[in-house]
Amino acid sequence: MNLTVNQFVRIFAGAFVLISLALGVEGSPLFVSGKFLWFTAFVGANLFQSGFTRFCPLENILRKCGVKDSAGCA
Repeated sequence: MNLTVNQFVRIFAGAFVLISLALGVEGSPLFVSGKFLWFTAFVGANLFQSGFTRFCPLENILRKCGVKDSAGCA
């Protein structure tokens, strides 16, 4: 399975949000500190701005690592 840049960005963002919520919400068995919710806000703000500006640092990193932009048509 060849994942595209867009798919990687969604996977990373979703994983970071879930991890930071698990570490930042007091009801979670993995709770460390409520300050982890700031990371959740950062990920959300970055996704929001990238929707308008098309600038995403993770996309740039993935492209430099050789990940393809799209799977292409067969």
